[in-house]
Amino acid sequence: MLSIAERRKYILDSLNRHGFVRVADMAAEMNVTKATVRKDMEFLESRNLLYRTHGSASPVNPLVQDVSVHVKSAVNSEIKQKIAVEAAGLICPDDSVFIASGSTVYAFAERIRPVGHLNVVTPSLRVAMLMNESEETTVTVLGGVLYKKSLSVRGEYAAQGFENVICSKLFFGADGIDSNFGITCATAEEAALTQKMMRASAKSVVLADSSKFGRRGFGRICSMERIDCIVTDDGISEQYRRLIEEAGVDLIVVKR
Repeated sequence: MLSIAERRKYILDSLNRHGFVRVADMAAEMNVTKATVRKDMEFLESRNLLYRTHGSASPVNPLVQDVSVHVKSAVNSEIKQKIAVEAAGLICPDDSVFIASGSTVYAFAERIRPVGHLNVVTPSLRVAMLMNESEETTVTVLGGVLYKKSLSVRGEYAAQGFENVICSKLFFGADGIDSNFGITCATAEEAALTQKMMRASAKSVVLADSSKFGRRGFGRICSMERIDCIVTDDGISEQYRRLIEEAGVDLIVVKR
């Protein structure tokens, strides 16, 4: 039987290894009740050593803030470039794709080299201007209210642009990928627009570096099972690798 101090150390060590822990798993591994684990987590949270969520815990506050795309671009920029290169290889000859907004998605757009003719539909002004430089690419820009932080459009008018188009793939980023809440972003408006793009595409591909795992944004896009592929880096924990595999999602991992 582990002592109180040993139990709490075990929980923190597991958090450091896996990025998050479940109450049920900790109870089984330490041979104690779930109530005991919850009490230990309450104590650790009171010392700012973890952050409790429903049935689990993460090492830091998982809630993310909505920040400017220019600020996001400076974070993990080298890793985002590697993810972008790998994701660009998913574009097929004569393809038609949705490209959402965000710093990782923009890095991805920079790496696209069309084979044949490429149709791009996007809410992002930055992506539209970039892809318009390619002679082999036809760009359709969604209308709507311009959101200053992401330089992309949102709202009812943007959603109307999906009524007459179908794409093979949607490429989008995420502010959080959480074991309980799935794929999330900073705002409800962005989540709603992404959901509509998902419905108008055959496959959905998430581009997110490993720092996004265990985090949670305000707007919920979908559950993990709704995604077809996630492209990330090898900083992702083994526990999240297993969750993605269990959800039936293809996982592409690049080296940091």
